[in-house]
Amino acid sequence: MIISASRRTDIPAFYTPWFMNRVRAGFVDAINPFNRKQVSRISLRPEDVDCIVFWTKNAAPMLPHLAELSAMYPFYFQFTITPYGHDVEPGLPDKREVIRTFQQMSQQL
Repeated sequence: MIISASRRTDIPAFYTPWFMNRVRAGFVDAINPFNRKQVSRISLRPEDVDCIVFWTKNAAPMLPHLAELSAMYPFYFQFTITPYGHDVEPGLPDKREVIRTFQQMSQQL
C-alpha cells in the first residue's frame, strides 16, 4: 500500500508530531470528508506499507525524524518551492530557509 501523506493538508509542515505518533502507534484513522461518520483505520505497520509520499512546502519539522522513518519505510518527498511571498503563503518560512531545508534534506537522504 502506498500512503499519500498530505493530500488534504501539509502534514510535514504542520503535523509532524502527530504523524510520528501515528507511525509509532502503527495506524491512522481517516475520516471521509464527505461522510464524517465514515472512518477508515489504515495500517502504518512497516510490513503493510510499500512507500510513503509526503507532499510539502516546508519539510523542516521532518528533518529530525528522517532516520527513524528510513529504518521503517521507503519514502520520498514532493517538495514544492514557489516564488510567492508571505502575502500569498503566510504560513511558510522565508524562501532562503526553505531552500536550506531542501539542501539539508537532500544531504541526509
